[in-house]
Amino acid sequence: MADTVPAFAHGAHPHHEVSFWSKYVFSTDHKMIAMQYMFTGLFMGLIGGYFAYVFRMQLAFPGVAVPGFGLVSPAEYNALVTNHGTIMIFWVAMPVLLAAFGNFLIPLMLGCDDMVFPRINRLSYQLFLLSAIILVISFFVPGGGFGGAWTAYPPLSAKAEYSLTPLGSTLWLVAVTFEFIAFLLGGINFVTTVMNSRAPGMKMYDIPMVVWMIVVASILFMASVGPLIAGAIMLLMDQNLGTAFYDPDRGGDPILWQHLFWFFGHPEVYVVLLPTLGIVAEIITVFARKKLFAYKTVLYTVFGTAVLSFTVWAHHQFVAGIDPRMAHIFTITTLLISIPIAELMFVYIATLYGGSITLTTPMLWALSFIATFLIGGVTGIFLGASGTDIYLHDTYFVLAHFHYTFFPITIIGFFAGITYWFPKMFGRMLDERLGKIHFWGTIIPFNIIFLTLFVVGLGGQHRRIYDYTQFPDLARFQDLRVLATVWLVLMLGFQVVFIYNFFRSMARGEKASNNPWKANTLEWSAASPPPHGNWSELPTAYRGPYEYSVPGREEDYWPQNVPG
Repeated sequence: MADTVPAFAHGAHPHHEVSFWSKYVFSTDHKMIAMQYMFTGLFMGLIGGYFAYVFRMQLAFPGVAVPGFGLVSPAEYNALVTNHGTIMIFWVAMPVLLAAFGNFLIPLMLGCDDMVFPRINRLSYQLFLLSAIILVISFFVPGGGFGGAWTAYPPLSAKAEYSLTPLGSTLWLVAVTFEFIAFLLGGINFVTTVMNSRAPGMKMYDIPMVVWMIVVASILFMASVGPLIAGAIMLLMDQNLGTAFYDPDRGGDPILWQHLFWFFGHPEVYVVLLPTLGIVAEIITVFARKKLFAYKTVLYTVFGTAVLSFTVWAHHQFVAGIDPRMAHIFTITTLLISIPIAELMFVYIATLYGGSITLTTPMLWALSFIATFLIGGVTGIFLGASGTDIYLHDTYFVLAHFHYTFFPITIIGFFAGITYWFPKMFGRMLDERLGKIHFWGTIIPFNIIFLTLFVVGLGGQHRRIYDYTQFPDLARFQDLRVLATVWLVLMLGFQVVFIYNFFRSMARGEKASNNPWKANTLEWSAASPPPHGNWSELPTAYRGPYEYSVPGREEDYWPQNVPG
């Protein structure tokens, strides 16, 4: 690995942004683009959360008008479930974790003034915004939004006579395609900036772990998304041009879409997992005042996990007619990939062991990530075994497992990151008391909701049924469906606390110092919030990012930019 930094790494992108439009709308400043991604992702998250509220109310109280929506028809129910999953994965997890934190942190943590390609960076957000607009428009076209599940399996998504929402299906596909192109452009920027724009003295092993995680996630996305983009174009052609790539009546194969989708879909889990793992690494080292345990081991483990993630996709197809001999192979690879992830969890626990732990709001979110994600990982082992999956496939057990992975990754990861870097982003401190109220008001309901759904799934309740009370064998779970729904409404209500704390603190919170957490990484040496260009004089890195509690030093932290 080269340790030198090219001469053009810094100061290559002069900016002259003065007007409102150039500063806030068409900005090429990486920090403003990060804010654009974050606020767009949060807005889409409000839509996704609202959809969850509506369809859970339908499940708990079928046939009763939902406050704020009205009666839910079967087609509307399918569209709500489909677009809830689509939004939370593609329009919340990816923009908020990968794009927002990646854009904000990479130049600041590397000690440079901006991304290498600022105009491409701006274009990536503009394409992402266009994709979000197209997706929202798809809810209001004749026939309503796409209702064929977020995986868009043919023939429901491919043949007009099977799809009740042909226009909604097409707009959904177009939106997903634009979104993927946007993140391809963003990934190019992330990787190129890290390789070429590090501060003088910053070696490859001095790069903070969150930056490494975002880079690996970007490479993983770029390597896996191509087949799905090709598959989406083929699906668009089936919908609108009369081709038959996925039509078995004319020689096509609907299972082909499943292979193309999951070849991307399972690496996608790690595309959003890795940034959160990086965020947690930064937080636990700061609030345990300890060096990250086994930095190089973590790094090489992440590389191995990225490679292994390409070998597990067909465990989603154990009941789709896969050859049993191939099912055995994918069972083995699925169990193997749990090993490096478990290793990372143990490394984080080892980092905490013996530390001087301070339970700030960011630390609470980081610790809750470790606890909840472990539940998601353990329950995934059941689904990775082909024999067990035959019974559990497409039940609420799968749904609960999925949420025990993606909720910690997306929601907990975001709250951990935003509560930690809020002082740097906005120059003010969040209210700790409100932050902890929001934390407990989110984490307790979440666990009650999805532990309940594990029980429902083990009882044999299948997903995507509009009204379970029509089936005597499933009606016995109605009390548990009501319980899960009540706690969901409670959890959504506590998000008002976060929204209030967020915007109130932006306007009137306690002013933050440049380094309120006494952290080591370079972003804390910039002003809070950082000005355009980040520093008046770009910093130099003298050591790694995790030199906490070094023997012989009076202070328990040693910033990267401090000589000595």
